Amino acid sequence: MASSLQNYVLVLLLIAIIQFKTTSSHHHHHHLKSLHFSLYQHETINKTGYIIVNGIPQSAGVTETTTPFGTLFVFQDPLTLTSKRSSKLVGIAEGTSITSSFDGLRSISIAKLTVRWKDYKGSVSIVGGTNNVKASDHPIVGGTEDFMFVQGYVTSSPVDLTGITVVYKIEFHIYWPPYATQSS
Repeated sequence: MASSLQNYVLVLLLIAIIQFKTTSSHHHHHHLKSLHFSLYQHETINKTGYIIVNGIPQSAGVTETTTPFGTLFVFQDPLTLTSKRSSKLVGIAEGTSITSSFDGLRSISIAKLTVRWKDYKGSVSIVGGTNNVKASDHPIVGGTEDFMFVQGYVTSSPVDLTGITVVYKIEFHIYWPPYATQSS
């Protein structure tokens, strides 16, 4: 009797181990749904972007690429399909930045990028450090509508820094975790 009980427990334990191995190995083979695309941000001084608080005057001056240390800047810029402002409007970049370097080239940025691109509609929120003259990666910290629960990053790269309107290429690298893509 004790021997058959031991065999029964052993068989149950073996089944549980096999079941555990089967379920845990499936989780390691999930492929994340992803989306990669680029848009262009057009920022026009005193039209779509404004200095709200002037920074320290002894630091860098105001140019297309610099603002004085401590400057608070807000923007609501159009996002288009190409670097030409006349191309199709597909979104809005709205946010704020505070100049965080004495040379005026770096800032801490917070932005919400709302897009209607192909079959996708919604916004991603980003935060991070921006270099005004080099590519900068910003982690995605949230999303709405089709971008609910997304993870990833957005890369902002200068395209044209001359004149009153500056243009940045905005590259989206979006990933949905498995729990956000399961069909209901």
